[in-house]
Formats: sequence, C-alpha cells, structure tokens
Amino acid sequence: MGFDLIGSREKAVAIVEIPKDKNGKKIAEEIMIKNKNVKSVLKKLSKRRGKFRLRECKLIAGDRNTEVTHIEHGYLLKLDPQKVYFSPREATERQRVAEQVEPKETVLVIGSGVAVLPIAIAKKQSGVEKVVGIEINKAAHKYAEENVRINKLAHKITLVSGDAKTKCKKYFGRCTRVLIPLPLESEKFLDVAMKCLKPGGGIIHFYSVGIGDDLFSGSLLTIKKSAKRLGKRIKILNKKEILPYAPGKWKVCIDFKVS
Repeated sequence: MGFDLIGSREKAVAIVEIPKDKNGKKIAEEIMIKNKNVKSVLKKLSKRRGKFRLRECKLIAGDRNTEVTHIEHGYLLKLDPQKVYFSPREATERQRVAEQVEPKETVLVIGSGVAVLPIAIAKKQSGVEKVVGIEINKAAHKYAEENVRINKLAHKITLVSGDAKTKCKKYFGRCTRVLIPLPLESEKFLDVAMKCLKPGGGIIHFYSVGIGDDLFSGSLLTIKKSAKRLGKRIKILNKKEILPYAPGKWKVCIDFKVS
C-alpha cells in the first residue's frame, strides 16, 4: 500500500489512505517496522479542502507530535502536515518551474505555504532578484519564516501573511513571473496575477484540476477570459499533467506568457 512520507532519516511521518475493509492499526505497525524513521502514522479521513488546503487526518500509531524537518533537493523544510499544506510528490514539479527562472527576475507565489516554492526557486536560481510568497494560513506563514531563516535566504525571499487578493496590490506591475499553485482556487487569483506582471508582460504558471479526457480545455478558457477582461494577449508555453487528483481528475499546470 502506497503512502506519503514527509520528514528525514531521523524522523518522518507517513500519511496513508486505508480502505474501510483493512486494519489500519496493523498497516501502521507494518509501515513503522519497515521504515524505522517513521515515528507517526496518519490516516487520511478527507480530501484537501478549505482555503488552507488541509485534509482531516487521524493519528493511528506513534508520536502525537507530527512536526518534522523534510529534506528536498538540498534544502530543509520544517512543517507539521496536520497544520499546513505540503505535498512531497510535487518535488519534481517544483524543480521544473525553478529551472525556468532567470537571473534578475522578481517572482511572486500566490499561496506559498511553508515557502517551499520560494525556497526551491531561490536555491536553484541564485541570481533571482526577489521571490515573494503570500500565504493566508498563519501556521504555514510561521513555518515559512523559519524555513527561510534556516536556509539562509532572507536576502532573496519576502514573505507576506494574508489574503492574496488584497496583499497582491502592492506588487501590481512589479513581477516578471507569477505562480498560482492553488488548483481549486487559482481562477479567483488569475486577474490579480496578471496585474502583478510588469507592463511589458511576463509568465504565469497556472495550476488547476483537469477532468476527463480533455484535462486542459477548462483552464485554457478561464485564462483566455481573464486576458480578454484585462486587454492582454497570451501565448501558451506548456501544458503539463502533474499528479492524479481523484478518480478521473488530474492536477495540471499551464505555463503561459502575457503581453
């Protein structure tokens, strides 16, 4: 049975989806026996939901303290998966985007969580001018501040706590690239993301959930409508399937240029 593993060789948390007809306690014990670093096992009780993108979980084995330090591509991320959104499965996608950032760019991440994307970008592209992360979950913002500190990136990363719809206004016309890694809510922030780009334009990485055989048509329509409202032109650069989201659904990303 597959499970998500968050943490390090010293301490990790396993998050597992257990069918109703299976013995959760037995499965948790087997996971901990085979993975000595797993100190806690959490059973998924719900899908991710709400503005904090959290899922309800139940501790079925191990330590009640589920705070860990996760290691990804050489940087450290302190977090508690019960309090903040974090997906270890998206490490490759984070690197894909980080590799596209060029020196002297100003990048904005709407829904930056524990600052994993800002840190991934600043680590991969040391010549980036500034990476701004906006996050509404106060617990995630607190972890983000700690993560920026322990990775020694305070000179590159600015963190903002609050609702991106209002906090983004400060960055209108100042960014070369905007990421919206909020698959269920990205449409709400698309207009402000476009407004954050410099007058000459820039690039947006738009995440959403695709359904059925045509995963991108709905998002493409949303992007075109937003561009038309704001009098912008767009050019699609890439369309990518990221991860299965639910039966018949995929988390996807569309990279596009705005001018």
